[in-house]
Amino acid sequence: MKDPINNYWKLKFENVKESLESNNFEVFIADNSEQASKIVLESIIPAIDIKTISWGGSVTFIGTGLYDALKDSKDFKVFDIFDKSLSNDEKTQLRRAALLTDLFITGSNALTEDGCLVNLDMIGNRVGAITFGPKNVLILIGRNKIVPDLESAMDRIKDFVAPANAMRLDMKTPCTKTGVCSECIGSNRICNSWTITQKSFPKKRIKIVLINEDLGL
Repeated sequence: MKDPINNYWKLKFENVKESLESNNFEVFIADNSEQASKIVLESIIPAIDIKTISWGGSVTFIGTGLYDALKDSKDFKVFDIFDKSLSNDEKTQLRRAALLTDLFITGSNALTEDGCLVNLDMIGNRVGAITFGPKNVLILIGRNKIVPDLESAMDRIKDFVAPANAMRLDMKTPCTKTGVCSECIGSNRICNSWTITQKSFPKKRIKIVLINEDLGL
């Protein structure tokens, strides 16, 4: 068989897509970041009535090039929480405004094979928006986020995602020195709010693009 790895992921994606759709998510499959960006810009966004848009912290979102494509858009009002010129108070206000947008874009820390999203947040704006608020939520997920079950998802997040994110954000937590979660209690702790999203409500409110690349953390 030619290209067995690509064939493996195509089969995996079809099975995960079926699980997600049975949980009322709307699902798209992309071969790479470039195709994912095209699906979002040419299919997903035009299909919904968008006047406002925002996003939550996501390395995958930036990696697809969608942040650069959308941040200066004149087609809708943009609440850009990544704008480095903003003060912390201004960013907080934008995060609150983002909860009432027509479209909120982010990633997921893990996705189980039976179609559940598992996330862990510091502030809570990302998991809050996934749960309730924005009319539509778009989640970009690389193949490296797919895990067998809920236990594997939580292990992935605590053992890898949280320490790596703390390092990325230059947080002063023990895991940035050891690479191991120590259930710290300091003010810089980023592991505060867990969510398990088992189903999309209303149906298709949460749209997922599965990307056949390793993306994000």
